[in-house]
Amino acid sequence: MRLLKRPVPAEPAVSESERRLFGGPLRYDAGWANHEYAQLESGLLSTLRAMPRMVRGTLRLAWDTDRPALLTVAAAEAGQGVTSAVGLLVLSAVLRTLFGAGSPAERLHEALPALAAGALVAVLGAVLASRSTAAAGRLEPKVERAAQEQYLHAAVGVELEAIEDGEFRRLLDSAQWGPPSARRTVGACVATLGGLISLFATAGVLTVLHPLLLPMLLLIAAPRGWGAMRVAQRRYLSVMAWVEHVRAARLIGQLLIARTSAPEVRVHGVGRYLLGHYRNMAEHAEGEATRLAKDKAATELLAAALSGLAALVTYAAMGALIAAGRMDLAVAGTAVIAVRAGSASLGALVATTNTLHEESLYVRDLERFVAEAGRRAIPSGGRPLPGRTGTIRLTEVGFGYPDREEPALAGVSLTIEAGQVVALVGENGSGKSTLVKLLAGLHLPDTGTLTWDGVDVREADRTQVFDRVALLTQDFERWPVTARTNIAIGRPGDARADGSVDQAAEVVAAARYTGADEVVAKLPHGYETLLARVFRGASELSGGQWQKFGLARTRYRDARVIVVDEPTSALDPAAEIAAFDSIRGLAGPHRAVVLVTHRMSGVRHADVIYVLHEGRLVEQGSHEELLARDGRYAAMFRMQAEQYAERHGPQPRGAGTPIPRQAPPPQKGSTVT
Repeated sequence: MRLLKRPVPAEPAVSESERRLFGGPLRYDAGWANHEYAQLESGLLSTLRAMPRMVRGTLRLAWDTDRPALLTVAAAEAGQGVTSAVGLLVLSAVLRTLFGAGSPAERLHEALPALAAGALVAVLGAVLASRSTAAAGRLEPKVERAAQEQYLHAAVGVELEAIEDGEFRRLLDSAQWGPPSARRTVGACVATLGGLISLFATAGVLTVLHPLLLPMLLLIAAPRGWGAMRVAQRRYLSVMAWVEHVRAARLIGQLLIARTSAPEVRVHGVGRYLLGHYRNMAEHAEGEATRLAKDKAATELLAAALSGLAALVTYAAMGALIAAGRMDLAVAGTAVIAVRAGSASLGALVATTNTLHEESLYVRDLERFVAEAGRRAIPSGGRPLPGRTGTIRLTEVGFGYPDREEPALAGVSLTIEAGQVVALVGENGSGKSTLVKLLAGLHLPDTGTLTWDGVDVREADRTQVFDRVALLTQDFERWPVTARTNIAIGRPGDARADGSVDQAAEVVAAARYTGADEVVAKLPHGYETLLARVFRGASELSGGQWQKFGLARTRYRDARVIVVDEPTSALDPAAEIAAFDSIRGLAGPHRAVVLVTHRMSGVRHADVIYVLHEGRLVEQGSHEELLARDGRYAAMFRMQAEQYAERHGPQPRGAGTPIPRQAPPPQKGSTVT
């Protein structure tokens, strides 16, 4: 009786190693885990009824991508169904002739036209199958590419706040499985369509041959269809139980070979420890595989027994009809062949509809993501910005993140003028990074105004805002491309980014400005060296070398506002001094530099320093002015000076002054020009 019950998900058996290493089975919060038990959600008939809704999006994408290929597949599959039906009718005619009156030679001669027709039908069916395979092979990669472009286009066009939102990130992760599922959905649609047409064609032929043959087909095929579905569902459940072990084993394998863990794997003996647990989990999973094999064998045996019993009843009924003269032998022979073909078609149909149902769920995730991304996309168009940037002004700006009660910024007013070097300082969590994102146009203020030469950023053309900003953060992207492209990617839309002579000269000039040219000189292929050790023949850079490339990329971008966040974290003291000099040198008559750093020595020469504390602007002025005020900035500066003095010499006067709890904020609307 257990085999007759519908399979249900059960808690997976957990090995002792999983409990000890992971506290239980691993359950990843990722897109591919959203529909793990999809094949158990519905039966064959409900899945077939829902098929138009499931495949609508994929078929629409296929129609827009390669309409001729889609029509070819549909026509070829329909044609195969027709040839299958005609082939059965021809077979019936051949059997009638062969079982008719006359000598064997005469009957064979009379059957020759029908045999020739059958051969032509078979050839036509093979040609149609070939056409369908070729068209589907052309269509599937195009559908996947179009779906992937749809996914990526939607992803890069959303506001930064969407990327930082946990729910949107989960939808983003889930939707990434949509493009390959769209490709597999095309193949599953073709197979399902072919199976349905073949099944209907067989049913139609049997109905034409004798009205009682169709119920006989269902009687024999139903147990096989049930058995195929049960085996697929039980196998799917087993895969879900085994996938936990696969995830754990893959994680252990990654830890054993990772570069970051390699020292402890060897020195601490972690390798032997993890390999022992891997063996324990593998042996545990082997027992699950054995149980699956036994259940599969029992289910298939039960399905075959039920189908055999149904076949016995069917053939007995056919024998009674033949004996009563209500069915001739030719019809009976055709019926036997048709029933066997119909049973095979139904078994294949179960497998393909299960696949179609599961894959369509991921495609629907993609559709939901694209729709949500459209609602959260960066608006296109807006008021144009002046040709030259003169003043960026923040007035009582406030901003908060949805998952935090306290605002990240509150009532911040400051001004950035072209030609200035502006420094933002403050403890971690003071709001510096949030302010940088607002300046770059990545976030919009919740309250107050941020204007570019009088144009409110909410009304401005955001593309123009982005075009005027160069952003170099501490964790800037180390692109796995050539050294030249790593610099030129600072302005990928520039006409110079085509590998021209002008571009090459600009890249060399930018590298020379930051010292990256000295790094390039030591690379095996110069500017054409691939900077990604994961690829054969490529090279990798140190953290300090990468920061020189990042600064060169910023120099090449030649933006109006250059925002540099913690640029010297991986540099030695001499390189740090040179880097700060290079950063300050980027300022010009029509260019401002915004410097965010914890290295107080790097902001001494800034034109104006803004001090943030708990999201508020608490001090502003030059280095000398802020030291004379003896407030928060002075305490931070002297604290760092004291650390150096303890190592290298006497402490400067005033060292050790505690940071005041709260310095008085500047007057509302005050600015530095």
